[in-house]
Amino acid sequence: MPSALIIGASRGIGHELARQYLRDGWRVIATARRPDDVDALAAMGAEAHGLDVNNVEAVAGLGWKLDGEQLDVAILNAGVFGPRHDGFPMQTDFDLVMHTNVLAAMRLLPMIAPWVAAARGNNREKGGKLAVLSSRMGSLSERNHPSGSLYRASKAALNSVLIDTSLTFGPQGVTCVALHPGWVRTDMGGTGADISVEESAAGIRKTLAELPASAKATYRNYDGTEIGW
Repeated sequence: MPSALIIGASRGIGHELARQYLRDGWRVIATARRPDDVDALAAMGAEAHGLDVNNVEAVAGLGWKLDGEQLDVAILNAGVFGPRHDGFPMQTDFDLVMHTNVLAAMRLLPMIAPWVAAARGNNREKGGKLAVLSSRMGSLSERNHPSGSLYRASKAALNSVLIDTSLTFGPQGVTCVALHPGWVRTDMGGTGADISVEESAAGIRKTLAELPASAKATYRNYDGTEIGW
């Protein structure tokens, strides 16, 4: 049975990814910050763990609980948009966005990557997939307007962390990918967004399944098309 880890599965895309993987017979390990969301994930059939990605002790605790895992897919979905206004950022806004979207990844990815590398010996010819939910807004080469500057900066930094992760763990069989989920009808994307969470999650899963093994990090839209760094 293939295994997937979803960090940040309480709602939206992360929750839908967990639901779809479970539906298709995967073993799913999923995290959420609030106890009631952890209970809901367990009721779905996931192996659910409480995790606040900004709590270093909680991150270390998850590492202890999952030590020795073999993961075919691991997805870091936890993230925040932050303030909707642009201009002078408040320190509290900066800290929340950068800690959640970047610092957490710097702590989690090196911890998770060995579990994905371990999937190489789990009846697989290729290594596992390690994904972060980034955004096209984090692209430097395709940027054409400055709105959401704090969020953009955090996703560009997240992409950098992923590239560094691939330099270390790519040679060990870990295929690293930054994913743009599309403009999705979630609390973050709003009701006027282009696609549903079901479409986004299905596209992400298909892209991960079809992504060729590579020691070099890639940047993809949910439908598999490439995005420039």
